[in-house]
Amino acid sequence: MAKEKTLVFKDTQSTQKISDYLELCKLKVVAVMLLTSFVGMLLASEQLPSILIIGVGLLGIALATSSGAAINHVMDQKIDEAMARTRWRPLPQGKVTSQQALIFAFAIGSLGIALLSFFVNPLTAWLTLLSLIGYAFIYTVWLKRATPQNIVVGGIAGAAPPLLGWTAVSGEVTADSLLLVVIIFAWTPPHFWALCLARKNDYAKAGVPMLPITHGERYTKLHILLYSVILVLTTLLPFLTAMSGVVYLVLVSVLNVRFLQWSVRVLRDVAGSQMAMFRYSISYLMLLFAALLIDHYFYIFIAR
Repeated sequence: MAKEKTLVFKDTQSTQKISDYLELCKLKVVAVMLLTSFVGMLLASEQLPSILIIGVGLLGIALATSSGAAINHVMDQKIDEAMARTRWRPLPQGKVTSQQALIFAFAIGSLGIALLSFFVNPLTAWLTLLSLIGYAFIYTVWLKRATPQNIVVGGIAGAAPPLLGWTAVSGEVTADSLLLVVIIFAWTPPHFWALCLARKNDYAKAGVPMLPITHGERYTKLHILLYSVILVLTTLLPFLTAMSGVVYLVLVSVLNVRFLQWSVRVLRDVAGSQMAMFRYSISYLMLLFAALLIDHYFYIFIAR
């Protein structure tokens, strides 16, 4: 009986340890990035990409993205300890050490880049590596602590996934693939600043120079509205450049109206609007890429 209890205890510990390492990967964030990567793959060609390219490509991107997230946990450990939203994470709780997290990050990151290099193409591997470095080091270590424009400048690293998916299939960087990057780049500031407004006290306590702290809430709310307008204009470019058609235009217009509504509510300081806009912005991005995909296959299989 005692032996059985010991085995059960060890199994529970192992399960918890796996859960802690998975927590380092920020799986919800990775899931959104993989969706945009997947759509980028499908938009890159009128033919369905091979299952091997899709599977290995997404796995490689997921591993590299998770590696960057794990490094982010290590670099932001002191910040996470100070914030109520993040103090439950594995490192502040002492469930995983910094050394363990870095070894884990290096292992999965190396595996991801190797998979992309050998089974997809070198271009995608290099771009993924640059994205990892940009997020884990340039943004997390430097920009996040250096300027209230950290989200704007550092947003390019988080905007790379659809480009990575595109190059995985096509082997080249095109104007259309860069347009997908620009959309996410424009989406990032209003998305994240809404969260910063809701968690302003946490960021102030942690000493992170986010826009609401350095320039005030009113200034931030105006910039959320400004960048929301920029985002709306940016999302019209796929239609204006003939990358997408009327189906996309109709669908994205509906999404944009709602996005602007939330930005105005944040500006007017409607109760609960900040977190509501943050949550909607996540759905918005996924639905926008779904709209691109629906339009893509509508004109391939139906409109012809």
